[in-house]
This record gives sequence, structure tokens and C-alpha cells, in this order.
Amino acid sequence: MNAVKVEQLSFNYKNQPSLISNLSFTIEGGERFGIFGPNGAGKTTLMSLITGLLPYKQGSIKVFGREVVLNKKEVNKMIGLVPQDFSFYEDLSPAENMAFFGAWYGLDAATTKQRTRDLLKVMGLDDVADTPVKSFSGGMKRRVNLAIGVMNHPRVLFLDEPTVGVDVQSRNAIISFLKDINKTGTTLIYTSHQLGEAEDLCNTVALFDEGAIIVKDTLDNLLKDHKQQGLEGLFLELTGRAYRD
Repeated sequence: MNAVKVEQLSFNYKNQPSLISNLSFTIEGGERFGIFGPNGAGKTTLMSLITGLLPYKQGSIKVFGREVVLNKKEVNKMIGLVPQDFSFYEDLSPAENMAFFGAWYGLDAATTKQRTRDLLKVMGLDDVADTPVKSFSGGMKRRVNLAIGVMNHPRVLFLDEPTVGVDVQSRNAIISFLKDINKTGTTLIYTSHQLGEAEDLCNTVALFDEGAIIVKDTLDNLLKDHKQQGLEGLFLELTGRAYRD
């Protein structure tokens, strides 16, 4: 079943030219799907549209068959979002943050407590569960960000630069966790500038530029078809080598 289905989507910011025009594509349930493109290509806007953070008036976006703009509450229960910017309160501890966001997700107190205990243990944060997050390293903060994003057992998890600025150990732990939840059925939709990491995580790739998908296929097929050894070479071949920011 389609986890995400986008049909004839168009979008522009007020008084700006069209950023996305007549875009259509699908993401199958259970995929580890990567969206990549140069700065300014529209990746973050596209993620914001699919997750309902931005409204759209032209076209259709469905998450497991539910139109996003018509079923926001239902869709919100099915998705998780790990944004590039930290989405927690630094003066609160991980446990306090997760209690807050558990209530926001609509989870009952017992579920929130159990989920908090389980996730902080998996993330290696159980020893600092009651310590204010502002004292944490960058890698620890990324793991808190991820724990909050998956509290509601999302069927689709959106990840925007989930490992930026972290050490190797934290990056490996995060990627391993994401693969594990994907094995249990969570669809991953990921964007990052960490192309080496993307090769390890993603099994399907879409290159996005100027509001359109240039190519979409399994990474193995794309590398073979374009005679490239890795995602970086493929990226440069299809989007160019000139400065883009």
C-alpha cells in the first residue's frame, strides 16, 4: 500500500513564483525513502506539505489513503517528524519533554511513561532522564529529538537532517535505530546532505530539483544506470556542480 501518494501538487509562497509544479510520485509502505537535492530545490517545503505544516490548494497528498488537508488530526496520529531544528524545551529534562509531547500526541499517561522509559533506554539516555537537556552534547540532543519524534509509534517517520552535527557513535546509533523500526513496519522518509549516510540508510532515492523529481528508483538501479559508484557522484551528475546557495 502507498504510504504517501502525491498527485499533481503545485505550491508557491505568497508573491513568489511556483516552487512546486504538477508534482506526482508515490512512496510505498515500508520503504526507506531518501529525498535529495541542492539547497533551494524545495525539499523542506515538500516535507512540510506532506506533513501538513504547510497548506496546499492545488493537487493531492494522501498518507495511507487519507487526504492531508482534510484529515489533519488522523494523519498526525500516523506520522512522526524529526526536524533539523531541535523540537524540545531545553530547560526541561528528557522525561519532562516526553511527558509534554506524549500529551500533545494524545497518549495516555501510562503509555507515555512506558514509552519514555523504553525510548530513553534505547537511546542511551536513561541515566540522564531527569537532567535538563540544555546541559547535553549535540549527539545527546539529537537522540532526544528522535525519541520525541517516534513516541506515537508512527507509521511514517519524516527525518530532516536527523544526525547533523553529531559524533560518529551517535550517528551510528541513530541509523541503527532507524533501521530497526523500519524492520517493524515504519516507513522512513529522509533528507540530508550526509550522502554517505544516505547510501547506508535509503533503499529508494528521489533527486529533487527546481520543484520536480529528476529521477526516482532504487539506489542500486540509479548507480548502475548512471555508471556511478556512489550517491555523491550521481547527485553531481544530475544536479550539476555549480554553487547553489
